[in-house]
Amino acid sequence: MSATAFGSSRPLDGDELVGAPVRYPRPSRLTAPLVVDSGPKAEAAARALGLNTVGDLLEHLPRDRRAARAVAELVAGETATVVVTVRSIASRPVRRRGMRPLVEATVADESGTMAATFFNQPWLAHRYPAGTGLVLHGKFEARNRFRVQGHAATSEASAGDGGVAHYATTEGLSSTQILALVRAHTEAIADVCEPLPARLRARERLPDRRSALAALHLTGGEAEQALGRRRLAFEELLLAQLALLRRRRLRRRGVTALALDQPRELTARWLGTMLPFTPTADQLSALDALDADLAAEDPMQRLLMGEVGSGKTVVALRAMLSVIDSGGQSALLAPTEVLASQHFRSITSMLGDLAMGGMLGGSEIGTQVRLLTGSQPTATRRRSLLDAASGEAGILVGTHALIQ
Repeated sequence: MSATAFGSSRPLDGDELVGAPVRYPRPSRLTAPLVVDSGPKAEAAARALGLNTVGDLLEHLPRDRRAARAVAELVAGETATVVVTVRSIASRPVRRRGMRPLVEATVADESGTMAATFFNQPWLAHRYPAGTGLVLHGKFEARNRFRVQGHAATSEASAGDGGVAHYATTEGLSSTQILALVRAHTEAIADVCEPLPARLRARERLPDRRSALAALHLTGGEAEQALGRRRLAFEELLLAQLALLRRRRLRRRGVTALALDQPRELTARWLGTMLPFTPTADQLSALDALDADLAAEDPMQRLLMGEVGSGKTVVALRAMLSVIDSGGQSALLAPTEVLASQHFRSITSMLGDLAMGGMLGGSEIGTQVRLLTGSQPTATRRRSLLDAASGEAGILVGTHALIQ
């Protein structure tokens, strides 16, 4: 399974279609319990990492890769990872009381041979017979001896271009042990389902999910590993976005809002006489989008984003005036009293005489603007609340006191 073997847009003839390999994944196999036969401590550590099933193991992606060293390149005192083949192996008794027999093996790669020592694991003499491929991590000592700290069987003759996968671990379960578990369940990758349509993967130049996992866990080169991570990241972000869109649709389906579609008389008066500049194209685009949302029967949810000084307050004030034109009230909620006071002064200044409110010839010529914060004097706070309750204050600016 190569991560770079993309689907082709070339039409296939009949013989190619008949001869194409057919895979029938069985996702139920991925729910099989993960068996960790390295003792109770390792099993508990696997559970702590969330590795309860075979599928959990395949989703536990390596965080990086260790560059494997050749035996002939090792230097005394160096901690390294090597990929070797067992030439011979045997256990040797230890005279010190309480210690289990040592396991000593002669291992080799294409560059040379060395002695590897395993401590307190006498059963390895039977698990790793001559001819077994191993990934060993440990410290190379004097006299061509390698003190093994972590080990795993491998069917690969070398680490490959991308080195050896290195996993997030916890006490009791090493990265090399996790690698051994992954190697033991390599065939389960074929049971992984593909959630992305082939057309989408071909358009985005993404490998299938099985190939991405194989490239990351096994011996994919740097290019294939990067492509595998990109594929899985794309899927994660896409599924998260779809979940958010579904949540939004369900929320909108159960909630309605009043359509604010009355003539914008107050808004037009402010834009025509009080605004000291002509709105930019981006501001006009934002205003049109807000008007369309307010005129609909779905609750508006918008994020207004812009640099400092780009006119966000002007756009927000224009939307609030549109609400007032339709007989409603608006509130501007600020996180601090200082910012609330700044917005209050800014909005009052931009409205000018329109902030005085009142009627002229039977028509409303403006609206009251009130400030509401937690530290206001009682009389000022009561006046703001009364003006809000009576409807005279069309705009309220404040802190969380607005919703308490």
